[in-house]
Amino acid sequence: MHTPEHYQSDMLFFFDGRPEALSLYQALAAQIDAFPEVSVKVQKSQIGFYAARLFAMASLPKRKRDAGIVVSFGLGRRESSPRIAVAVQPYPGRWTHHVAVTAEEELDEELLGWLREAWDFSRTKGRRGP
Repeated sequence: MHTPEHYQSDMLFFFDGRPEALSLYQALAAQIDAFPEVSVKVQKSQIGFYAARLFAMASLPKRKRDAGIVVSFGLGRRESSPRIAVAVQPYPGRWTHHVAVTAEEELDEELLGWLREAWDFSRTKGRRGP
């Protein structure tokens, strides 16, 4: 995974005071690191994973007292699962899904399958135009 120069310090600052969330993020990033040609960018409200474009994000829950991280990903369809807390369609043919993750066991094959699909979607079908 391609990381910018200050990735480590930016990541630690992002998760400051939230060691459990940091641990979950690191486990997630280790799984995504197996995907080809991925880069990562730490932003104010999320850490984004990019292939041709943004395909997944890790963020903190809105309420500080909530544990874990929120893993979000984009697909060309709406996935229906009780694990998905929210799915929104920002525009036709694109759905953003949000999954709360509070334990490392939840970084399972189902979630990784959605992330692989999001990676593929960002590289192929996710392109705009003809």
